[in-house]
Amino acid sequence: MTKRYGLIGKNIDYSFSRAYFAEKFEKLKDKKSIYVNFDLQNINEFSKILENHKDIKGLNVTIPYKQSIIPYLDSLSKKAIAIGAVNTIQINKKGQLKGYNTDWYGFYHSLKPMLKFHHKRALILGTGGASKAIEYALKKLGIKYTFVSRTKEEYNLTYSELTEEVMNHYTIIINTTPVGTFPNIDQMPEVPVHLLSNRHIVYDLIYNPEETTLMKEAKGYGAKVKNGYEMLVLQAEKAYKIWNKPFSRD
Repeated sequence: MTKRYGLIGKNIDYSFSRAYFAEKFEKLKDKKSIYVNFDLQNINEFSKILENHKDIKGLNVTIPYKQSIIPYLDSLSKKAIAIGAVNTIQINKKGQLKGYNTDWYGFYHSLKPMLKFHHKRALILGTGGASKAIEYALKKLGIKYTFVSRTKEEYNLTYSELTEEVMNHYTIIINTTPVGTFPNIDQMPEVPVHLLSNRHIVYDLIYNPEETTLMKEAKGYGAKVKNGYEMLVLQAEKAYKIWNKPFSRD
């Protein structure tokens, strides 16, 4: 019997996951498992996916549905509850759905080896579903953080508030927005890159292109840069383990 896995998202032809798992199944000589993209224009189409594909064992979830998927699930892991976003769904034989978040795990383990003693504060660019997993990972690492977005809210900075003093204070910059993703590769968040130095880490969750404009500009001022590829690999491997472990509602 076929074991179907897949990705829930919008405009996901570029998907990392489909190619990654196709290669993984080939390496494992697993001819029963397949991985497909479910490109939804609206999250309310999700129920039809389950009705039409009774062989689904697990799913990944990407932008823009990491939060809006939650009401469709039967239960959540403790970490998914704490984060408030889901990127992995485990489905049991009775059709029950449990949500997990493995994004935080991928980010945590890809950032940790880069950290030096002076990396104590981070700016998180963006406030969407992806930023919630980053927030959780930074808490685990003991790194203080502030959100940056285009509009002013009570607990965040705007890009126009990123002064020299602020940029000296925050030595980790994490882009969780889609700005700079293919095909709009010339774009970048409005970060004052000229205020960066070799004390900074600039981590862009984007993986296509391999080097974003933000990374390129930051590197020019001495910052250490990283894209989201390793994070994706780590979260994907964690998701695969979840799909193939016993189902628990706890």
